[in-house]
Amino acid sequence: MPVLVMKFGGTSVADLARIRNAAEKVKREVERGYDVIVVVSAMSGKTNELVGWVEQTSPLFDAREYDAVVSSGENVTAGLMALTLQEMDVPARSWQGWQVPLKTSSAHSAARIEAIPRANIDQKFAEGMKVAVVAGFQGISSEGRITTLGRGGSDTTAVAFAAAFDAVRCDIYTDVDGVYTTDPRIEDKARKLDRIAFEEMLELASLGAKVLQTRSVELAMRYKVKLRVLSSFEDTDENSGTLVCDEEDIVEQNVVSGVAYSRDEAKMTLISVADRPGIAAAIFGPLAKAGVNVDMIVQNISEEGRTDMTFSCPVNQVARAREAMNKTKDAGEVNFRELVADTDVAKVSVVGIGMRSHAGVASTMFDALAAEGINIRVITTSEIKISVLIDRKYMELAVQALHDAFGLENAA
Repeated sequence: MPVLVMKFGGTSVADLARIRNAAEKVKREVERGYDVIVVVSAMSGKTNELVGWVEQTSPLFDAREYDAVVSSGENVTAGLMALTLQEMDVPARSWQGWQVPLKTSSAHSAARIEAIPRANIDQKFAEGMKVAVVAGFQGISSEGRITTLGRGGSDTTAVAFAAAFDAVRCDIYTDVDGVYTTDPRIEDKARKLDRIAFEEMLELASLGAKVLQTRSVELAMRYKVKLRVLSSFEDTDENSGTLVCDEEDIVEQNVVSGVAYSRDEAKMTLISVADRPGIAAAIFGPLAKAGVNVDMIVQNISEEGRTDMTFSCPVNQVARAREAMNKTKDAGEVNFRELVADTDVAKVSVVGIGMRSHAGVASTMFDALAAEGINIRVITTSEIKISVLIDRKYMELAVQALHDAFGLENAA
């Protein structure tokens, strides 16, 4: 039988009624002739509760025991889903990560998937099982310890199973009915996209769109796994939701497919740094070691051998970045006069594979922002993306202006 992977997020399995609703969708796919692998998250709010218990018990916790505790939420959901399906006369059983076994690295709370052997689940399918309900977010290390994949890891689990089992598709059920041109809460003219390319979805996910986890999109793109994002709370058919697929599978490509934003950004500037070979490595090497996720980088024109270096990072990493830079200054590795942090900025981006073959996207973007009196602090570009850093108070206005400028209300 062809294999279909279905993933249900925390809001989709938040209580027994929602688990039953999800199970009915699974049963429908079994009746269509699929062997189904269902990947489930913990019930909504449960992982946060478990993390809180760990932190209260042991502020300097053992990461191995942390994984043992926080992975238990998915185990509960998997068992309840399997029981619900059995009550519907669907042959199903639950699988924890170690039972598959889903093999991972030993980086606890941030493990990487290394292999998913098919033999155990294939054997059960051959014996008549129709649904394998897999606990997402977890695996087992070579040391035999339970590991977790980091927040959003159930999406990654689902895509990895789709790749390992040559699934026809991986359906991600969530609380939205697809991928939109921008956040409908900010722009009421936002439209659901029928299809979006892997590269576009990867950019949107990394730039702040919360629909899919970035690692899952990377994995889908690498193994050519077709993803479909759709709602758990609506009746669906083969054409529902948004299909994330190869660029070649999209007949008509929009110049810009979406507008993304991230409000939790900070702009940091090292004032009066020596302008010499190796200065960038001396700055950004220690930041990387400190776990600071640097995004935009701008270096001013040098004057008298000195320059200013500006970069952006998540606002919750400002203290870490400041500490790293002060250490390099104290060690005499980087000499700067002052480090200035502005935590009142936001990043707004336009994304589209059509940018590769169309000129004038940057001009349209900058004209639209200028017309609203929005000053651009920092600009960065890639082949299919333009991002700007602006004052946070103008973020929603910028999103709306850009959505209008590129006519995204007509996107489909």
